[in-house]
Amino acid sequence: MADGTRAIKSHGPDGPDMEPVAVLVTALWAMLPAYVPNNAAVLAGGGRPIDGGRTWGGSRLLGDGKTWRGTAAGTLAGFALALVLNAVNATAESLLGFGPPRFSLLAAVGLAFGAMCGDIAASFLKRRTGRERGAPFPGLDQLDFVVGALCVAAVLDFGWVSGVFSFPVLAVVLLVTPLLHVLTNAIAYAIGVKDEPW
Repeated sequence: MADGTRAIKSHGPDGPDMEPVAVLVTALWAMLPAYVPNNAAVLAGGGRPIDGGRTWGGSRLLGDGKTWRGTAAGTLAGFALALVLNAVNATAESLLGFGPPRFSLLAAVGLAFGAMCGDIAASFLKRRTGRERGAPFPGLDQLDFVVGALCVAAVLDFGWVSGVFSFPVLAVVLLVTPLLHVLTNAIAYAIGVKDEPW
């Protein structure tokens, strides 16, 4: 049985029979390597911008906030978290009564790097719509990294993504992520890590 489908298979062959708690835990567990990278990138940011200062149509391609160092740090942080979650998987299973998904190496890389790609793509779209760095873009701000993470992970390990992200799990990700995004950004703003609370 594929590692990524353990939590789903333990409650039903196609995922819908999972209990609500299992759906919520699976969704959050599977997305943790994608939730961490952008925060890690902020903490480790600085350095050379990815766009090298280039402009398009009078505005920056991405801006100073998207750097090579931040992207590398975010990707490594997400990948490392996936490895930690794999290491504690057996303990989590004994506590929860079901096995949360284990990450394949390709899925771990895809989630972490994809989250960074999603954020970079959102920055590009913001510049094209005339928004300055840090300006809010409702919807895009909350889900850009989710789309990027799932797309890149699916390209690298489609079997893992399709096995873990059943419709109920994906629905929870899309509903809960914006709430978590708002909460974590508000906390980061309150402690002075971010310049804006969104």
